[in-house]
Amino acid sequence: MTETLTPSAGAPAGDPPLYDPRLTNEDLAPLRKQSWTSYNFFAFWMSDVHSVGGYVTAGSLFALGLASWQVLVALLVGITIVYFFCNLVAKPSQVTGVPYPVICRTAFGVLGANVPAIIRGLIAVAWYGIQTFLASAALDIVLIKLFPGLAPYAVTADYGFAGLSLLGWASFLLLWVLQACVFWRGMESIRKFIDFCGPAVYVVMFLLCGYLISQAGWSAIDLSLGAVEYTGWSSVPVMMGAIALVVSYFSGPMLNFGDFSRYGKSFAAVRKGNFLGLPLNFLVFSVLVVVTASLTLPVYGELITDPVETVARIDSTFAIVLGALTFTIATIGINIVANFVSPAFDFSNVSPQRISWRAGGMIAAVGSVLITPWNLYNNPEVIHYTLEVLGAFIGPLFGVLICDYYLVRKQKVVVDDLFTMSESGTYHYTKGYHVSAIVATAVAAVIAVFPVLANSLPGMHTTAQYSWFIGCGVGFVVYYLLTGDRRAAANATEVTA
Repeated sequence: MTETLTPSAGAPAGDPPLYDPRLTNEDLAPLRKQSWTSYNFFAFWMSDVHSVGGYVTAGSLFALGLASWQVLVALLVGITIVYFFCNLVAKPSQVTGVPYPVICRTAFGVLGANVPAIIRGLIAVAWYGIQTFLASAALDIVLIKLFPGLAPYAVTADYGFAGLSLLGWASFLLLWVLQACVFWRGMESIRKFIDFCGPAVYVVMFLLCGYLISQAGWSAIDLSLGAVEYTGWSSVPVMMGAIALVVSYFSGPMLNFGDFSRYGKSFAAVRKGNFLGLPLNFLVFSVLVVVTASLTLPVYGELITDPVETVARIDSTFAIVLGALTFTIATIGINIVANFVSPAFDFSNVSPQRISWRAGGMIAAVGSVLITPWNLYNNPEVIHYTLEVLGAFIGPLFGVLICDYYLVRKQKVVVDDLFTMSESGTYHYTKGYHVSAIVATAVAAVIAVFPVLANSLPGMHTTAQYSWFIGCGVGFVVYYLLTGDRRAAANATEVTA
């Protein structure tokens, strides 16, 4: 059974190809029109970086006991790695016009692609819940500041269930509904939303920084948020850990960046937007974060690395509402782009005719409540554990996809074969599954997650920080070794041609 659907992006005029309905729907099919500019990708990364989580992550690196220049070097190296990897994963989807789970069919098979799709989808569900919780916590602060009578309802022991206070539940569900409404309006509305979010936070950040400078003076700025404890060679492991943390923080949106790069007018536009939004934007944002955080010490008498809490200390109701709501909106922005759009495509890929893009997103939204995300992100140890476990599973998927596209396929994709169940299709493999990709992913995930689960063993606690890198590297190498015959065949075809 076949069904006529949209032809691939840039396809010549005429009859579109026949695509199997078990593999496609309107959302998964190649795009007819790719219209996103460099600014849209710049805004995408601004929304990703300019969140409460991004602020706290950047600020925490300056409190590791390193000199400020060492932290800036670690930040730049980490974000440059993210920039490089994002360009790698962006190209196959931009060229073909298909989302992440569909391009995965080249490596995993037309049915096997459901393996990375489900893994990434479940991870996005966890992150969706976590980011919604972080945004709701910011909203709690605003509500209590404006309506002090609500304070008792923020105490979980007195008014709460499942580990969250009554006020926390109210804020969480309110933001949950708001995000669903933005998502339901479609990709164009999401693009307009993120075009606004990132720049809006910059405006508030500069205003907040200007206010603190007016209170403390320029001389109070200190780029080191803590005492310098590591110098010389002893600082290298700490810097490496900081680099790994930056990459881990962005590993989710980096993996499924193809869900967005597919909309790019050209790969050059994607690259330019990535450069503006990652190395350049992240450096400016990080300096702004540390300047703002350092000024909280002389102004408020203590170091505050949470921007919402900093805003809440200002003696102005208008400033508190404006600042806190802006950070909340920005966090919603990153949540939608990184953790709503991704599972929408991923879950739709499992059963395209039964699960639409919108239905896939709502599955993720419901799942994000059921996992009670506040329990996954309630203290530093749990936060690190969560990041390391997720990284151990995201890394292998990235390594396999990149190895397949650049070394095995030599950047050549037969778009129409991504949507056929025919045994003669390029990506049919064995009954729709490519065993080599699944084995490489499983082996790499087991090796990467071992240090995380066995962190009590000597050296494992430090090794666990690099779970993403371990998973990515092992997945890449194992897949490369298992696909020797296919690489040889591809090389032979090139020579013949």
